[in-house]
Amino acid sequence: MTPWAVLRLAFLALGRNTMRSFLTALGIIIGVGAFIAMVVIGEGAKARVEEAFSSMGTNLLIVLPGSSSQRGVFGGFGSLPTLTWDDLKAIQTEVPSVRHAAPQLRSTASVVSEEQNWTTSVTGVTPEYFEIRNWPVTSGVSFTLSDIDAATKVVLLGRTVVDRLYGPGADPIGQTLRIKGMPFQVIGVMAKKGQSPMGQDYDDAVFIPVSTYRSKIQGGLSNFIAGSIFVGASSPETTARAEREVRSLLRDRHHLAPDVDDDFQVRNLTEIATAQQEGTRTLTTLLASIAAVSLIVGGIGIMNIMLVSVTERTREIGVRMAVGAKPRHILAQFLTEALSLSVMGGITGAVLGLLVASRLAARFGWPMLVRPGVVVLALVFSGLVGVVFGLYPAQRASRLDPIEALRYE
Repeated sequence: MTPWAVLRLAFLALGRNTMRSFLTALGIIIGVGAFIAMVVIGEGAKARVEEAFSSMGTNLLIVLPGSSSQRGVFGGFGSLPTLTWDDLKAIQTEVPSVRHAAPQLRSTASVVSEEQNWTTSVTGVTPEYFEIRNWPVTSGVSFTLSDIDAATKVVLLGRTVVDRLYGPGADPIGQTLRIKGMPFQVIGVMAKKGQSPMGQDYDDAVFIPVSTYRSKIQGGLSNFIAGSIFVGASSPETTARAEREVRSLLRDRHHLAPDVDDDFQVRNLTEIATAQQEGTRTLTTLLASIAAVSLIVGGIGIMNIMLVSVTERTREIGVRMAVGAKPRHILAQFLTEALSLSVMGGITGAVLGLLVASRLAARFGWPMLVRPGVVVLALVFSGLVGVVFGLYPAQRASRLDPIEALRYE
């Protein structure tokens, strides 16, 4: 018999009991569908985590000053200035794995245009800050070194501030607004960045040159940085090394003994992102494993129905053997029936899984990332389940005695 003839006979046999065939394949449909949906959603969730952390900056380290202590009450990191401008200069020049380092001085103030006002964060930065955070200017221009040197009163606006002060879609370039009563000229609008993983609106901020912030907004503290230092490593692979080198440099500069705790904190956001991704990956693996168990259950269902089919068609098997069919032909026919059930169930489940994944991705606002290899793996596994669980019933059918089969009622 040709393979096409075997396949035709298999479909004819399955077509005699369409509902039973569908119910038999249902386990495979659910298993494959659940597997693909979970993996696709897991990939989308992982991509969303990567996107959220990449919006914070590339290969980012945040160096925070120390913790204050008064009568046993600790203020937490950032409450005691311990970082100096010389520390910043040393990080920029003495750590080879650091690409950029920039200060961030921030406070909250009311920003007033001609007709509106809005309370937002006012941040003093240098041009390197936007390089570290992958944050371009979409309209106008950014700061220059001359702005830093001259402490000019210019400002960059986040998209949320623009919408609040001037209206959605407005172009505020060249306009004058007041920060703490002082006039600043708007020279640029930052690209929309969205929210942080904790829900903070990055676009609800205005940026001024750090020198202007020190002379006009902050005052005092002399050589100490009343804020944090953002550090961008030269590559993702060197982020951990940059963290070690920055910590070692600052301990040496602050003359800390080996048994003394750091008077600063270095936060590695890459490690946080990696932990988030590992958690997502573990959950996806767990759910995919549960879905794989459904495939095994579906395979057991196929074996059960195929054994029933062998019993119901014993006389048919005897007739086929009597007219010349060999055991391998009987084996091929029943094995093809089991394989057809599992493959058709796998294809149906794949389509169903992709539809469910698309609905869930749209519901949660996650990207839908379909890896063809995952779909192929699910279909191959479903076919393998059909072969493994269909082999025993097929062997049992091929080993029937023709005479006994013909006598079967």
